[in-house]
Order: sequence, then structure tokens, then C-alpha cells
Amino acid sequence: QVQVVESGGGLVQPGGSLRLSCAVSGSFFSIYSMGWYRQAPGKQRELVARIANGGVTNYADSVKGRFTISRDSAKNTMYLQMNTLKPEDTAVYYCNAQIMGNNYWGQGTQVTVSS
Repeated sequence: QVQVVESGGGLVQPGGSLRLSCAVSGSFFSIYSMGWYRQAPGKQRELVARIANGGVTNYADSVKGRFTISRDSAKNTMYLQMNTLKPEDTAVYYCNAQIMGNNYWGQGTQVTVSS
């Protein structure tokens, strides 16, 4: 059984920063890739950033240059450093882990950017 738990969300003013964390635990050999997705009210869930096992990353155009994804494979943990946050970044952020061809999701963490 695999568990995915996000943390680090909250309320921040425009221009501020937040760091999200995602911890994956359970019985598995290795994680193929991990990613952050977000869903704003009334919108579909969208990719924010992904990082593969070899460290290759990709980002949504809307966050390039502001967000940085990283991963500690030894701890099965992933991070998302979010800088220069904008109101349009407000959403529930979800962690995704791909393990043995299966997708595992966390419960989500709320990020609200507002003055």
C-alpha cells in the first residue's frame, strides 16, 4: 500500500513564497516519476511540474522561472519551491507519484495567494 502526503500550503501575499513537500511511503521498490498538479475552483486539474527518476524536469509555462521542483530519492520526498506567487496560483496542489505503472495521489494542500 502506498501513501502520498502533501504539506506546506497556506495563505501568502502576492509576490511571496511557499515551499510544498510531498512524502511517499509504503511498500514499493522505487518511484518512476513524481509531479505536482493543481486545481483551481471551476477548473480542471493541470500539471504544474514533474521530475523523472533521472532528474529531468518539465514545467507548465505559467510557472517557469518562478517554481522549482526537486526530489530527494533517498527519502522518497519531493518539493516545490514557489516564488513570486500570483493570485492566479491559488489552487489545491496535489502530489502525484508513478510507481510500477500506477498513479498515486495525495489529498491535496490549499495554496491561497491574496492580499
